Amino acid sequence: MYTLKMAKRVLLETNKRLLWKLVWNMGVKGTRSVLKHKSRMKKGQFFPPFLYVSIINSCNLRCQGCWVDVAHKQQTIDVPAMNKLITEAKAAGNVFFGIVGGEPFMHPEIFEILEGHPDCYFQVFTNGQFITPEKAQRLFRMGNVTPLISVEGNEIISDQRRGRDGVFNKTLEGIQNCLDANVMTGVCTSLAKSNIDHLLTEQWVDRLIEMGVLYTWFHIYRPMGPDATPELCLSPEEQRRARQFVVDMRAKKPIVIVDAYYDGEGQALCPAANGISHHINPWGDIEPCPIVQFSKESIHSSEDDQRTLFEKFTQSEYLRDFREVAQETTRGCIVLERPELLQQVVEKHSAKDSTARGTAMQELQAMNPRTSQYHPGDEIPEKNLYYRLAKKFLFNDFGVYNGHDHSKTAAPYIVKESVNTGTVTLPQVSTGCGSGESACCSEPDVVTLNVDAPVIEDSQL
Repeated sequence: MYTLKMAKRVLLETNKRLLWKLVWNMGVKGTRSVLKHKSRMKKGQFFPPFLYVSIINSCNLRCQGCWVDVAHKQQTIDVPAMNKLITEAKAAGNVFFGIVGGEPFMHPEIFEILEGHPDCYFQVFTNGQFITPEKAQRLFRMGNVTPLISVEGNEIISDQRRGRDGVFNKTLEGIQNCLDANVMTGVCTSLAKSNIDHLLTEQWVDRLIEMGVLYTWFHIYRPMGPDATPELCLSPEEQRRARQFVVDMRAKKPIVIVDAYYDGEGQALCPAANGISHHINPWGDIEPCPIVQFSKESIHSSEDDQRTLFEKFTQSEYLRDFREVAQETTRGCIVLERPELLQQVVEKHSAKDSTARGTAMQELQAMNPRTSQYHPGDEIPEKNLYYRLAKKFLFNDFGVYNGHDHSKTAAPYIVKESVNTGTVTLPQVSTGCGSGESACCSEPDVVTLNVDAPVIEDSQL
C-alpha cells in the first residue's frame, strides 16, 4: 500500500522535468558517486561522495544551541571558489552538494553558484524566510535544487528555539512559496525536548503530506557551540522513540523520510567515520563534520599548498586520524560520546580552531560524555524493504567498524559507569600513528575521571 501511495504522489504531484533531474543527477549519478567512494576505500583513499558546504556564516535568526558564528563579520565562499570546489569534486565523481549556512539564501550570489552547475544536485538547508515567490520560481527553472526548510516547533516553541518572533508563520510562507512553484521541497526538524511532542507525530507527517511536501528529515539536537543548551537534549529513550517513529512512518506514509545515522539493520553509524560526508566552512576550511570545528586543510590554494581538492582530502592525516579514532571508539558520535579523544586528535595535529569566535577548544574541554545515536542491543531495523535495500548497497558503515569492540569505549558504557560509581575509567583509543612516528603505544592507557560535578545520568541525556 505504501509503495502505491508513494508512486501516486511522485507521478501526480511532481513536475516531470524536476523528477527527471532528481532521478538522473541524484539517483543515477549519486549512486555512481557512492560506488566510486567504496572502490576508493579499498585503496585507502577517502574522498566523500556527499560534500556539505557552509557558504555563509550570517543568519537572520539566533537559534538555541547554534554553533555557527552568525553574529560575526559576514564571511562567504565566493563564486570562483565554489566553482573551483564543485568542478574538482565532479572530477572525482561527485554530483551532490548540501548547501548550508548560516542562512544560505543570505548569500548574495547563491543563485549564480547553483545555476552554474546544472549537472549537479543541490540540497539547500534553510529557514525558508528569504524564499519569495520569485525566488521559488527561479528554483523551479533550475530544477536541480531542493530546499530543505527547517521547522522547529509550533508558533510558541519556534520563537523560543529560533530567537525571533513570528518565525513559524514566516517559515510556512517560504514552504508554501516553494510548493506553489512546484519545487520539490523538504521539511526538517532538529528534535529536542521542547518540540518532540509537537512534531514527532503522525499528525504532523500527515500535514506535510497534505501540503505537498515530498520528504522530511528528523535530526537529533546536538549540544554544541558557545551556548550548547544541553537541557534540550533528548534522553536515550526519546532518541529510540524517534528512531522507532521514523521506521514506522517509512512503512506506512507516502513521504520520503531521510536519516543519516542508521543502516538498514538499525545499527548506528557516523557519516564522517565512514567518509561518506565531510564539511567545508565559510572560510573554506575542511572539517570532519559541521560540529567538529577544527581544521588542517583549506579549499583555497596558497603558496605552501597547491594540491587539488582530491589530494587534500585523501592525503589529510588529520581527517584520517579522526575517522580511525571514531571508528575504534563508537558507532555513534565521538564528539558527544568521547570529546576528550577528539581533543587528543586536534592537539596531535595542531589543527586550528576554524571558528571566528576562537573558543572551540574551551567548548570541547567543557563537554561531558553523553549518549548519541548508538544504543547497543536496541537496534531497530527498517520495516520498509526499499529503504533496507537502498541502505544495504548505498548507505551503511562500509565495513569501517569491523574488528572494533565498542563495549568499553562508547558512551553507553561510560555513562553507566559514571552513574554507578561517580568515577569512570576512560580507555584511551589510539589516535592514529602517522607515517614516521614512533611513539605509538602498544597498550592503551587509561584516564580516571572524578565525577564530582552533578553526575550526568543516562536518563537525562
